[in-house]
Amino acid sequence: MSNPRVKVSTHQLKSFALQRVVELIAYSPNEVGEKERLNLLLMNDGQEAEGLKIESTMEHMYANRQIDPVVVIAIKASEDRLQEYGVAGIPDFGNRGAKAQLYNDFIIQELLPFIEKKLKIQIAGKKAFAGFSLGGLSAFDICWRNDQVFDVVGAFSASFWWRKKDLKDGYTENDRIMHQVIRNTQHKPKLKVWLMTGTEDEKEDRNHNYIIDSIDDTIDIIKALLEKGYTRPDEVFYYEMVGGRHEVNCWAKVLPAFICWAFPRTAVF
Repeated sequence: MSNPRVKVSTHQLKSFALQRVVELIAYSPNEVGEKERLNLLLMNDGQEAEGLKIESTMEHMYANRQIDPVVVIAIKASEDRLQEYGVAGIPDFGNRGAKAQLYNDFIIQELLPFIEKKLKIQIAGKKAFAGFSLGGLSAFDICWRNDQVFDVVGAFSASFWWRKKDLKDGYTENDRIMHQVIRNTQHKPKLKVWLMTGTEDEKEDRNHNYIIDSIDDTIDIIKALLEKGYTRPDEVFYYEMVGGRHEVNCWAKVLPAFICWAFPRTAVF
């Protein structure tokens, strides 16, 4: 890649599954070498693309030859975000995430074919999916259920607190939905997992152990993965940002670390 510039384009996809038009922003490398394989990174909450500094981040990493070529597709969320994001088939105690299965169907059955057939982007390398907060939970769940499609997932300050019961209704740690999905999965999905939290993601501390819930819930995800046979740091990597808040500008600072981990430079010059 002699020219590190990134081509930015916007697209619309009319989704049958979601019954709405989904807006997309594509960030493509300006050129790809003959011996290079193109990779794909889907990203939830694409409406935050500017704040996440995707374009400048990709250009900087290309210029410094840190990563292989990656097409980033930022998927803008709709006003129905709290229903479309979540864990497929298992709404939380407030019935949020009721459309998560439909969003999963959109990604697998509509978006990926659209990228290949309509955008004419042929992905021969890895496929990854990343998200932030509730979008991180969504990305994790979709990759977990579709490991035959995705190779890597990145979950930034993910909403792993997502639970079947409210705290006032006899909640226990076993009511956390994603943790239970992991434990109930019979096989070990072929997936590399990158997790991030910030030490100031929130103030909540359900069990009064002086560790915020965001960190506790993420650490317990790691424990569940290790019980499944995953290894650290090759298959599961955890990044804890000291002073990191539940904010786009914090995730923007960490995003390059994830992308470099997911798509390290392999091409020989």
